[in-house]
This record gives sequence, C-alpha cells and structure tokens, in this order.
Amino acid sequence: MSTSTNPFGQVLVALVTPFTFDGEVDWAGVEKHIDDVINAGADGIVVTGTTGETSTLTDPEKIRLVEVGKSVADGRAKIITGGGSNETAHAMQLARQSEKAGADGNMIVTPYYNKPTQAGILTHFRMIADATDLPVILYDIPGRTGVAIAYETILRAAKHPNILAMKDAKGDFAQVSRVLNQTDLMYFSGDDPNVLAHLSIGATGLIGVTGNITATPYRHMVDAVNRGDLRVATAAHQQLEPLVRAVMTHVPGTVAVKYILHGLGRIGSPRVRLPLVGPEDSEAAQIEDELSLVQNIPGVDFSNFRPDRNAAAGGSLPKVAGTTR
Repeated sequence: MSTSTNPFGQVLVALVTPFTFDGEVDWAGVEKHIDDVINAGADGIVVTGTTGETSTLTDPEKIRLVEVGKSVADGRAKIITGGGSNETAHAMQLARQSEKAGADGNMIVTPYYNKPTQAGILTHFRMIADATDLPVILYDIPGRTGVAIAYETILRAAKHPNILAMKDAKGDFAQVSRVLNQTDLMYFSGDDPNVLAHLSIGATGLIGVTGNITATPYRHMVDAVNRGDLRVATAAHQQLEPLVRAVMTHVPGTVAVKYILHGLGRIGSPRVRLPLVGPEDSEAAQIEDELSLVQNIPGVDFSNFRPDRNAAAGGSLPKVAGTTR
C-alpha cells in the first residue's frame, strides 16, 4: 500500500513511555526505544496513547514525545499522536499542538467517562478532525471508554475528509467487514490476539502493544498477508501467541511490557505512574510462566531475561501533576 493512500504505515507500535524510577520521563530511554522498534520493523509509532500512559502524561510531555519521535524516526516511520481527551476543546488544542510539533497523524479515542450519545461522539470526532489537516484514526475501545462507536456513526464519520481509519479494539468482526464494504476507511487491529484475524478480513495493519518487545514477527505477518501467503502469516501468529498472552492477560499491557523490557535490559526502569502499579508476585509469576513457552520469535532473545520484581513494585508520582491546561 502506497503512502499516498495510507499515511500511517501498517505495523504500528503503541509505544510505552519509559520512566525513571521516580516517575519522570526517561528521554534518553524514549529515544533508544523508538529507534529499537523502528529497527525491528515498525513503520508507524503511536506516542501518547493508552500504552504510553497518556492519562498521566502532562501536555508538555505529550508534545515533546511527538517532537522526539519525529526526530528519532527521521522519516523511517510515521509518528501518530494518540490519546486525545474527553474534553473536545482540549483535544482540539492537543491536535493543533501536535501538528505543529510534526505529528504525521492523530488518533482520537472515543470520549471516556462522559458517556456521550452517538451524536456527541460524532460531533467530538468532527470538531477535532476539523482542527488540523492531520489524517485521523478513530479509536473504538468501549472496554476503556464505556461507549462503543455505533455502525451508523462510523458511516457518518467516514464522510469527513480527514477521517481515514479506525482502530478496532472491540472484536466485532461483522461490523469491521460491514464498514469495510460500505466505506473507504482503513482498519487497524487494536487487539493483539486478533491481529491476523483482522488482517484476514481486510484490515490494513495493526496498532499493537506486544510490538514494543518485538515488531519483527508482525512485520513478517503483514508482509505475508500483503503477498497472499497465509501459511507464513499463520506461522508468525502462532509464534507470537504465548508472548501476546504474557503481555495482554494478567496485568495492563503497559505494565507487562515495561516489566518484560526491563528484564531484557532494554529500558532503565519498569516503573509506571499511579494509579498503575507493577505486577504483584503472583502476576509476575504468571507473566514469567507464559514467557517460558516463547520459542524462536524473531527480534527477541529470552535466554537473557532477568526480571526484577522489586524494581517493578508499586507506582510513581511525577513531580509535575496534571494533564490539562
């Protein structure tokens, strides 16, 4: 797929934001991690998304993450700002600032906590899409937001010239197929266990959490689907299954990914910001049990995995609090 028709990439990583032990952004760690995932095969990176702990990032941190991402990527991958806000005016402001900082696209999550009607959701999306010239991915994840985007709302949103794609994390494959038949929207799988299933019914790519650990098998999977090689794509899916289970099952994906990356020596601290906390001993044991089943996944070697449960314990409070203006 050409960049003229797909401005986002196909293998997108929902980037974790490395922190120091006391909860500040580890900017050198951010740069290294972005470079790592690009070298592993990612052609798009979503910064400041759910996995990046957008809920506890300040606005200046969010904008700087776009700037750092753009600088490190240096044309090798698209940088998408993600997370938005449940306040429409604030989300519009963040979109404008992100565009100025160099973002290549904007991922807009359904307004959370407010529980708006479908008319309110549509107005929210349209106003943010109007605020910049950035291409937009709508993010449908009712498990986090409390409200799903209805089929009819997606059809209406798809008429906006800047709204080009959906990230689906609700697993309604019938709706995905229906929307793909009725619109020109691109779909991105937003649920790591279902990436191949989404690709098999016409999705463009993925925005994944597990890709923080290794994007290489996803690159192989997407490339195989592009050339119609289901056997190779299925093999990549099967290789990834225990790793995906380790990341996505026992604790929030952000927590698991940081625990694993730190154990691999790829980030300096596994810390997350409160109210997220590191895995408890029983949860860490489950993650480690799943990882023991991982075999021969390209791009990662678990023979050197040295988890540190003490370093991951608890959560941090940053020096500067607040995410709004």
